[in-house]
Amino acid sequence: MRRLDTLTGGPDRLRIGSWRGDPSVALLSPTPGRSPTASGLDRALGELARRGYRAVLTPALTQPEQAPFAAAGFTVHERLHLLRHRLDSVPEPRADGARLRRGRTRDVPHVLEVDGLAFDRFWRFDAPGLADARTATPSARFRVATLDGRVVGYHVTGRAGALGYLQRLAVHPARHGRGIGTALVGDALDWCRRRGATSVLVNTQETNRRALRLYEQLGFRPEPTGLAVLRRPLDEGPPG
Repeated sequence: MRRLDTLTGGPDRLRIGSWRGDPSVALLSPTPGRSPTASGLDRALGELARRGYRAVLTPALTQPEQAPFAAAGFTVHERLHLLRHRLDSVPEPRADGARLRRGRTRDVPHVLEVDGLAFDRFWRFDAPGLADARTATPSARFRVATLDGRVVGYHVTGRAGALGYLQRLAVHPARHGRGIGTALVGDALDWCRRRGATSVLVNTQETNRRALRLYEQLGFRPEPTGLAVLRRPLDEGPPG
């Protein structure tokens, strides 16, 4: 499985590749904060069809970011909550018996095992997905939580300027209720604040009530509008 490729042309810079290693479904990812042109999207869709993909998904997009994709025939696949932490109060990064440390290359198989238990099939990371999350922002932090030497949770957090992003948080389901998620979120928020961020964003599925409750208990507040993952089959042309 390979990392995302980058297509460039004019003002457009789009990343393309397979969604979680599925050879029939592509991921088409725009540059954060920059909407693709209609011609750029058309070129990317043509390239994905040429590579044999049958459908294409976007990452989670804000409402303004969704507009050019909707014009190209994309529809909503799943809606997500978007929450923001203002970093006015950061929880202590402590957990019952767990140790937090820097994530290492040898931790990746164990991290992916935890991730697979924490998320349903559609949202699970494969190795390239984890690698992309760790390189999506100019600076990033990859930390794991361990109990008795075993990885039981992790987070990937990024920062771009004054804005932090809690890219991923997962805890082994058998270890819920021990403060591990709280410790990992606290570690992420503390790192962002020390690096100069003024707020941190996180998104979560509308159906993931446990995660939503955790984030709100730790000081995250919902943004006025959420996010959506969009989808489009590749055997149809754009709307006329």
